Amino acid sequence: MTSRALAWRTVAAEPARAILAVAGVAVIGALLFDMLLLSRGLLVSFRALLDTAGYDVRVAATDGVMLRVPIRDVSSVVDDLTRLAEVREVAVVRRDRAIVQSGGRHADTTLMSVSESAEPSSWRILDGEGFARYREASNPPPLIISQRLAARLALGPGSIVQLLVAPAGGASAMPPVPFLVVGVADVEFETADEFTTATTFLGFAQAHATTSVDEADVMLVKSRGDALATVTAIQRRRPDVRAFSNEQLVAQLNENGFAYFRQISYVLSSITLGFAFLLVATLLTVSVNQRLGQVAALRALGFPRRRIAATLLWESGLLIGVGGLLSIPLGWVLATALDRILRDIPGIPERVHFFVFEPATAAFHLGLLAATGVAAVVYPVWIATRLPIAATLRLETVS
Repeated sequence: MTSRALAWRTVAAEPARAILAVAGVAVIGALLFDMLLLSRGLLVSFRALLDTAGYDVRVAATDGVMLRVPIRDVSSVVDDLTRLAEVREVAVVRRDRAIVQSGGRHADTTLMSVSESAEPSSWRILDGEGFARYREASNPPPLIISQRLAARLALGPGSIVQLLVAPAGGASAMPPVPFLVVGVADVEFETADEFTTATTFLGFAQAHATTSVDEADVMLVKSRGDALATVTAIQRRRPDVRAFSNEQLVAQLNENGFAYFRQISYVLSSITLGFAFLLVATLLTVSVNQRLGQVAALRALGFPRRRIAATLLWESGLLIGVGGLLSIPLGWVLATALDRILRDIPGIPERVHFFVFEPATAAFHLGLLAATGVAAVVYPVWIATRLPIAATLRLETVS
């Protein structure tokens, strides 16, 4: 009989204990799997969100990309960047806080204006025509609202709303400006705790009671080839601004903004691995101690130590293997529920997820469980291969 067959018979001989062991490994493995997903989920999701926009370089006013410091004299910056051989396209993003009023109800929103080329990657029109007929100055200026805001204020294409720009940290002296809703859209970067509205550049200027707004929150650049080479060229041409490739931006967020979740995942992963080790090691140790007479008899019949060790290793593999495979779907169900809870954190875009499934993460998860199973079998193997055969058989006979 092979070591694998003997291990299977040993496990099947006590199905209740085997089921409990597999269930315990599956639950612990599910927690481990979720922690591994959490360690990279935000980065993978955020990187995918950046890449879907089609722009591989961001230009900001300061080194802190998350700080909303406006880029001044943006028309001059755009003019300089478009002359660079490394740059294919430049888009300007302007944002400000505003209040939308309609029918006695109001809602705080983020008013944004993006270059025409960046509109397809910023929102998707669900109802209405968008800005197609409103590129030139119009009265009232056009406004696209998010689907959530439309539901909140019962608005749709053709509705007239009053929009009041209200910068954060102070009251606004500007009067409200009437806007015509020309579209309801699914907005790419809208967060769960805010509503989003968008208008043309001229509409943005009208909302600020001016004819021009020569500043921007961020500039999006589409490079002709290497993003890092484009970043270097931008910094050389305009040292007064800061350029970041998508890779650099993700690395900065990983080091600062997402470090908290990564550290939590590392700590909890270590704890769950410890629990898995203790569970399997305890079960195998108890099993060996209950079968000392059987092990001694096998040794007396000529079973070599390595075969006894292989049998215990197969037992560990069966428990860890079945439990580990079950832990992946179980962990994903749990991750989906946790993701819905965590995405309610203020400032998180709705399309960003904390848990993102990756085949490499699943493979790494199974590898960690396998290594844990090997480590957990060391002590039971030491007991089984070092026990005195004659004394153990005599003790079993007397008892």
